[in-house]
Amino acid sequence: MTAAGALRTAIDKDTGVAVVTLDRPARHNAIDLATCEQLGSLWREFRFDDTVRAIVLTGAGEKAFCTGIDRDTDVPQPGSPYSMDDPLLSIGPKANDLWKPVVAAVNGMACGGAFYLLGEAEFVIAAEHATFFDPHTTYGMVSAYEAILMAQRMPLGEVARMSLMGTAERVSARRAYEIGLVSELVAPADLLTAAVRAAEVIAACPTEPVQGTVRALWAAKEAARTQALAQAPHLIALGSLPPERQAGLFTGRGSAFRTR
Repeated sequence: MTAAGALRTAIDKDTGVAVVTLDRPARHNAIDLATCEQLGSLWREFRFDDTVRAIVLTGAGEKAFCTGIDRDTDVPQPGSPYSMDDPLLSIGPKANDLWKPVVAAVNGMACGGAFYLLGEAEFVIAAEHATFFDPHTTYGMVSAYEAILMAQRMPLGEVARMSLMGTAERVSARRAYEIGLVSELVAPADLLTAAVRAAEVIAACPTEPVQGTVRALWAAKEAARTQALAQAPHLIALGSLPPERQAGLFTGRGSAFRTR
């Protein structure tokens, strides 16, 4: 097992499965700039590591898989609606040209920027207590990348409801399973075992056909996804409130929510 700052990586060379763990449980595995860089580097390393044939991605602890970008992370933005710097755009495996299959194992909350990761996994296995939600509108931000990525995996109405309801409502693991976001529900204690078991089955297949199949699956929606993502920077720049007003909404948020 190796540790790289906010990530832990364990590679089983006998099975060909790597387990990557977001390891910031005190921050609900939120992603700061250092974690962004580490994730990008790790996916690129896996491209050249033939001992890795399938990957499980999870979060440390049972409270959260990932809660998106760390609110303490300062990301200066250009003063133009035609330019935007989003460090989360580079955290996913596909963004780093990795076509080895990734199984996401969701334990606890997955919200906001977590969808950059879930949106680039092949499928999701979730613990029974997992929840999914998108806080952007509550805090005066446009949900663009997150909504687009989830629209590739969920019925449009379900994505719309999750994106627009903000922090007032969370999608339960059961509901996520019913609408196809999650492929399997397991007890929390069995989550990693179930994800690794699935990854081991995939890793045991010949590598080239597996990666070709992954590439074919993503090609099915690539054109629409690419066109939609191209609109995201402008929508965010034009529709989001100024940072100081976002901060005020975040500070004054309530803790009540409904889980469906």
